[in-house]
Amino acid sequence: MSGKDRGKGLIAEFKDFINRGNVIDMAVGIIIGGAFTSIVAALTNNIINPFITLITGGNGTNISGLAIPVTDTQSIDFGAFLSAIINFLIIALCVFFIVKAFNKMKDGGKLIRRSDGQEMVEEAPKCPYCLEEVNVGATRCPHCAAELPAPAEVTLETV
Repeated sequence: MSGKDRGKGLIAEFKDFINRGNVIDMAVGIIIGGAFTSIVAALTNNIINPFITLITGGNGTNISGLAIPVTDTQSIDFGAFLSAIINFLIIALCVFFIVKAFNKMKDGGKLIRRSDGQEMVEEAPKCPYCLEEVNVGATRCPHCAAELPAPAEVTLETV
């Protein structure tokens, strides 16, 4: 194989790699994550830090009592560390809610609203022994081969 043929193969491989859905999804996630991080940083720097400064009696530029001067140009800044912790907790909480919503969607349960307004989720039947999903009407689990006490039925769970 000549160098020219090898180059075409490499370019074709790279095209295939870039056109995969996972790479594009990951790129979109990174871009959205960067934008979301800047929103959280703005919230922390412009709303939460000034509120902490107000409570602790700072002078508006730093959080009084939370920065310890070491030299004329350096200090141990607990306020910056506190801001980083707050940023992390806000982002972690948002990611938690996004993952929780995604998992709820992924479970595939059908949302049913009763006449009294209560929301129920239709859950697929599961084997009581191995807790794996089984088909409706099955009398034996396809995963552990246990005989089910009754034919498998869909259950309703309150949201």
